[in-house]
Amino acid sequence: MSAAQRRSGSRASRSRASANTSDVIVDIDGHRLKLTNLEKVLYPETGTTKADVLQYYSEIADHLIPHTRDRAATRKRWVHGVGTAEHPGEMFFQKNLDDSTPSWVRRHAIEHSDHANEYPLVNDRATLTWLAQIAALELHVPQWRFGPRGARRNPDRLVLDLDPGDGVGLAECVEVAKLARTILQGMGLEPVPVTSGSKGIHLYAALDGSQSSDQVSAVAHELARILEVDNPDLIVSDMKKTLRVGRVLVDWSQNNGSKTTVAPYSLRGRSQPTVAAPRTWRELASPTLAQLDYTEVLARVKRRGDPLAVLLGGGEDGGSGGELTVPEAAQEGADRDRLHTYRSMRDGAKTPEPVPDAEPSPGAGNTFVIQKHDATRLHYDFRLEHDGVLVSWAIPKGPPTDVKVNHLAVQTEAHPLEYATFAGTIPKGEYGGGTVEIWDEGTYDLEKWRDGKEVIATLHGTKAGGLGGDRKFALIHTGSRGGGSGGGRGSSADDEKGARNWLIHRMELEYTKAQEEKHRGLPPQPDDEAPAINAARSAGRAIPGKLVAPMLATLGAERDLGEQGDWAFEMKWDGIRAVAYVDPPSATAPATAPATVRLLTRNGNDVTSQYPDLLDPIRASVGAHSAVLDGEIVALDEKGRPNFSRLQQRMNLQGEAEVARAARSVAVHYLVFDLLHLDGRSMQRESYDDRRELLESAVVPDARSRVQVPQAFDGDFAAAFASSRALGLEGIMAKKHESTYGAGRRSRAWIKIKHHFSQEVVVGGWRPGKGRRADTIGSLLLGIPDGDTLRYVGRVGTGFSDTDLARLAGQVADLTRDTTPFADAPRDVAADAHWIEPTLVGEVEFAEWTASGHLRQPSWRGWRTDKAPSDVVREG
Repeated sequence: MSAAQRRSGSRASRSRASANTSDVIVDIDGHRLKLTNLEKVLYPETGTTKADVLQYYSEIADHLIPHTRDRAATRKRWVHGVGTAEHPGEMFFQKNLDDSTPSWVRRHAIEHSDHANEYPLVNDRATLTWLAQIAALELHVPQWRFGPRGARRNPDRLVLDLDPGDGVGLAECVEVAKLARTILQGMGLEPVPVTSGSKGIHLYAALDGSQSSDQVSAVAHELARILEVDNPDLIVSDMKKTLRVGRVLVDWSQNNGSKTTVAPYSLRGRSQPTVAAPRTWRELASPTLAQLDYTEVLARVKRRGDPLAVLLGGGEDGGSGGELTVPEAAQEGADRDRLHTYRSMRDGAKTPEPVPDAEPSPGAGNTFVIQKHDATRLHYDFRLEHDGVLVSWAIPKGPPTDVKVNHLAVQTEAHPLEYATFAGTIPKGEYGGGTVEIWDEGTYDLEKWRDGKEVIATLHGTKAGGLGGDRKFALIHTGSRGGGSGGGRGSSADDEKGARNWLIHRMELEYTKAQEEKHRGLPPQPDDEAPAINAARSAGRAIPGKLVAPMLATLGAERDLGEQGDWAFEMKWDGIRAVAYVDPPSATAPATAPATVRLLTRNGNDVTSQYPDLLDPIRASVGAHSAVLDGEIVALDEKGRPNFSRLQQRMNLQGEAEVARAARSVAVHYLVFDLLHLDGRSMQRESYDDRRELLESAVVPDARSRVQVPQAFDGDFAAAFASSRALGLEGIMAKKHESTYGAGRRSRAWIKIKHHFSQEVVVGGWRPGKGRRADTIGSLLLGIPDGDTLRYVGRVGTGFSDTDLARLAGQVADLTRDTTPFADAPRDVAADAHWIEPTLVGEVEFAEWTASGHLRQPSWRGWRTDKAPSDVVREG
């Protein structure tokens, strides 16, 4: 019984044994509790018993409880154990407390629309032990706490759940975590990573409690969207599972007041007794990073303490990010003048910044300045003169250059007008220490100013390398709270704190073509070009005066299409998206004058000079029309299929001579799939079918077929998908017949559907695992027969359970050999490989073949016992 006593917790003392020798009654901090079935196995794969679970929760209590205290705890219970990966145990999801709950368990109720649930508060070791006794293995809590008398407080932490989709794993989550950390640090928040105990990583950052759950959720959503826009091949912010293959979901929704996240240090109800384990950033950099089980976590906290303890400081201390966080001085009374906070943070004897003594006078000036501030973290300070001060926002990623992408803007203290001309070095150790330079400056035209809610202004930039001329921005507060820090007279410091987090959005301006050339830094048109353009416009034939942002598709699958007759299907081309602007000469121009052609990429970069060999073919295909075309620049291989690796030889070249040499060796084609503007008329509000009909009549392939309008499959998904696979393409594009062109928007009216290839493989060896897989197989080494040799095609470490690996260890034990069966195994793979006779055949799913002939992102599907190695061939 002594072992059972120890497992029930260091602070628990047995008062008497029950008749059942596996039961015990304990006293835990003054509360009596009966512990039953201590030897019951809750994790069959590891033999972990209820006594082991009780011991873990007792020993980890001092680290776990601070993160669950006063939070409504939702429980996941496995009364009969978690089972195995192949046969999971039954799980009970429990919110409301039942009648058997001990009276001493603290609790609070939450009102729902038609009922109220009473939740336990995991505030002490006795409650935690009771939860372990009833097999509540997983504890989930919200980001907010209960206050006095059960009032719900604002959240005191922000959380992002990085959840890998099929084909990616922990390494990709680490990459996303680092990207998110950079943005959070720019907001003045210092995130702490937690390996979730499942597949991914959680990021926690302390908040000061000044914002509601809705406001925090809005900021987290925008942060996730920004990460996705900047890294579309790695990150997705949409919850749909069909969009997550090969990418990491940044789940922002757990900041919603009604959502919960598994508590730090909670066990997980998986086949192994893993834990949601707080980690250090140094650990995340390790190539052996893995999820931790409860024994590893206990050893870590004894040795290192709790890395997540920094969240427990409360207020502004938790996660303070230096100059981007409004300091404590900003929270003082509302009777201070508008520069009180600014002065309280600076000593004029120590910093070269202007520190005026007097309260500013009201004014009606309209200057602006954007300063590049290389402090603890590089950011841009965006300042607008308003009512005698510079109302200021710190923008971690700078003002947005794309109308489709919003950036976070963190409102800081109002600055004196003298700051508009400040540039220099703030000494280290002083607030905002680092270098400040004027990135752009000028005046602005104000369209709207609603204190603490919304600002819309057109800035007239004057410095080269800054905004690039006139730019219109909207600053929008992320929450509904009013009375923010507009900088006007009488705004309180508390309001300033509450209105800190904003979004900045670039709005479109109606530019003439010549203005757009100037703002983009492009060479000016010849003097006689402007009259020609104006004449064409007067004839109703000119291209639009502003650029058109391409419409974007959503990743999906066949099941997302519904009625297939509603869709047309096109190939998904592996190239560079480009919008072509074609403007023919006016009637008064010389007969030999060519049409003006410009090629702009999806993000607005002008690549006309990179593809001079396309200009004449585009002119020839369009003829006398003025048009804006949407299409893809591709390079074809020897079989006439788009090859992105080949296209890369034409990208990022410098100088006409280098471009000309590349053009002679690698020809490119322009595949046109949409018509956005024709002879002075926008086509964007027309249906896909109408645009397609006009496209096919207006664009005629040139003599060498360098410009083509590829075939569309009307209502025949199977034929389109089969053709795409036969051509070796990435997939297809499904477009609704009745859809209009949503410029700059990602739409469900366009769905991209990719192929997922499968391949039979021969297993020729294995590499040992790392972390908790250190004593078993980490990955299988795969090959495909090529005559009498076995060619190495990669390794697979995902798609099978630990049980599968354990079985595999037994299967390969009798197949061991001393030499490699592969003809070409890479040296780094062979360094720690264990070779086996190549007699076992399996099947993997993968994204694509790499240029070196290896499988990209393979995932294990299972054994093919019906196949011999001689049956395995590389599939198209």
